[in-house]
Amino acid sequence: MARKEPLLSALKDGVLRLRESGGPCTDTSPHLISFCQLLESILRKGLRQPTWGFRRRDYWHWVEQLPTGDRPTPLSISIQKAGGCGRTRTVQGRGRYFLRLALQGKVLEVAVRQLVQTPRLLEFYDPVSSILGNEDLLEPFLSLLLVVTEVDFSLDLQNCSFLDESWLLPVCITYETVPCRALGMVLRYVDGRVFVTKVLPESQAAVDEVVLAGDILDEINGYSLRNAYSGQAGDVLQKLKGQPLSFHLLRWRWHDGEVYEPLLPYLKVLKEKEPHFQLQCSPRRQGEGEQRRLQGGRLLYNLRYLGRTSVGKYGGKEVLDRAIPAVLEGHRAAREVLFDVREAEVLVQEKTSSKVLWRYPYPTISCVGRCLDRSNLFAFCVATSPGSPDGSTFECLVFASSSEQECEEIIKRIAAGFKHTEWFV
Repeated sequence: MARKEPLLSALKDGVLRLRESGGPCTDTSPHLISFCQLLESILRKGLRQPTWGFRRRDYWHWVEQLPTGDRPTPLSISIQKAGGCGRTRTVQGRGRYFLRLALQGKVLEVAVRQLVQTPRLLEFYDPVSSILGNEDLLEPFLSLLLVVTEVDFSLDLQNCSFLDESWLLPVCITYETVPCRALGMVLRYVDGRVFVTKVLPESQAAVDEVVLAGDILDEINGYSLRNAYSGQAGDVLQKLKGQPLSFHLLRWRWHDGEVYEPLLPYLKVLKEKEPHFQLQCSPRRQGEGEQRRLQGGRLLYNLRYLGRTSVGKYGGKEVLDRAIPAVLEGHRAAREVLFDVREAEVLVQEKTSSKVLWRYPYPTISCVGRCLDRSNLFAFCVATSPGSPDGSTFECLVFASSSEQECEEIIKRIAAGFKHTEWFV
């Protein structure tokens, strides 16, 4: 008679909770962490350890040795990804990363069956104390894994840099910005992790209002900064000079608003190195301005587009004095638009439909300014034929804001965008 196994009973309950929750299982699903911990406990139960002081065995040691054949399969690809992941440094981290890959790719049951068919690897498990080495317990476990394949997992597989320490993962975001001379982030290296300790005022990072002091730079344009040496982030940025930048950021604040718990030992060391360091709770905005529309997590300005006029081959700020009156004298019908000052461009959408009307990357913007006698009007010039053999020609676009304060804020944000852009001739 097969013995009762509490881990299998708990796993059955965990599978039921996942299926009953409805919708895809994501990193914020309340039952995911406990479910992964149960799987890990089962895969570790009864693992035989070497006698003569060799490395301690974990389930990843047999996973990485599974026969995969000559042709790539979903299982072999998952094993390869887990083994080659630069963000995990330990056997535990690689094993956990494989489990996440296997759940999303629905190959965990295949991996366990492959183990059973490989006697030299199955010997890793004690047939008395383990689940995977016990025939009576193995079949119910495989049946549960088949049910798991019916669950739709939608996990952020890029978010894996803390799997060495914990199943609890940080909030992870992507921050994209323009090529710039100076981002304005002060960095400190703590045990191979790159912390932002300060965001400098008026810098590109401050203007973008994304990065907070206490966040971790995990990756820059695909270059992993896990286990980074001192100065590595600067070296990477120097190699990428002039290119648009994409940062993989790990937030210091977790979903519940509190400090992400695995960060606490790092923050203690950081505080010792920099006694005046403080976690930044929100971006330091220049001003809130008038009420704006929220779209996809971004605040958009509600403006009236008044028209445009050609200003010839010179797009300096001096042309605004004649271009703005020229547009106003045309008495064109104003158009309601949504105005989005983004990290790498200015985006203008039709208000009623949100259809994109125009987008202007910062390198195409030559100047921006306000009308002196009508403080709620502003304009900017854009290059209209940058590839022309005869040189660029420019147009001036004029907009009306709801207040002088909002107008000034928009001008500063646009000016900061192309001010920090790296120009090449």
